[in-house]
Amino acid sequence: MKTLLIDDEPLAHEVLLHHSREHGDVEIIGQCFNAAEALAFLANQQVDLIFLDINMPVLSGLDMLKVLANRPQVVLCSAYQEYALAGFELDVTDYLLKPVSAERFALALDKVRRRANEEGQSTQTTVASHIVIRVDREDRKIELEKVQCFEAYGNYVKVWLDDNCWLTAATLKHFVESLPEDKFVQVHKSVLVNKAMVVAKDNEGLTLQSGKRIKIGKAFRQNCLAMLA
Repeated sequence: MKTLLIDDEPLAHEVLLHHSREHGDVEIIGQCFNAAEALAFLANQQVDLIFLDINMPVLSGLDMLKVLANRPQVVLCSAYQEYALAGFELDVTDYLLKPVSAERFALALDKVRRRANEEGQSTQTTVASHIVIRVDREDRKIELEKVQCFEAYGNYVKVWLDDNCWLTAATLKHFVESLPEDKFVQVHKSVLVNKAMVVAKDNEGLTLQSGKRIKIGKAFRQNCLAMLA
């Protein structure tokens, strides 16, 4: 994957360069330190992936995305959680909080490969058995098989496990699009359920292994019951 790094901080470039060396399919073909430089680069060079900082002088990463035509996949990088919703509304592939760990970087690449595969590109995809979410400025690895459901909560998502719940800055759409459809089903505009955790169902709702009761939204009922048949 031809990849461009855009960040006004040299140290951020070094971190991403270091992580990228562990992935043979990632080729860093450019490094830009502001949005204007990046737009000029992209006018003459096609890339598959951009790692993009948000807080940059003159033109922010989010504003750059709004004017960028023929946009490749984008992974936003920021030290702040509050831009996550705006980023996902611009259809970015992932959102990384700084400092970016090697594990979280690898998961972002998994999402990029999967999305590229879905769009008919020839990159190789790897389906992760876990996710990494940001909780209180720390990365937490969550095994997908232990997730009961994901529940939208304002600008956050609650990740429900057997005995606890984590709150992370993200949109439900992000999880709907990035998790395998054969394992997770959206049953309500605000709820995504792990199919393996459903122990009972009727026309109105589902009961999960934890005992949690989930209402089925009218718009999702037919598809939900068919997928859980």
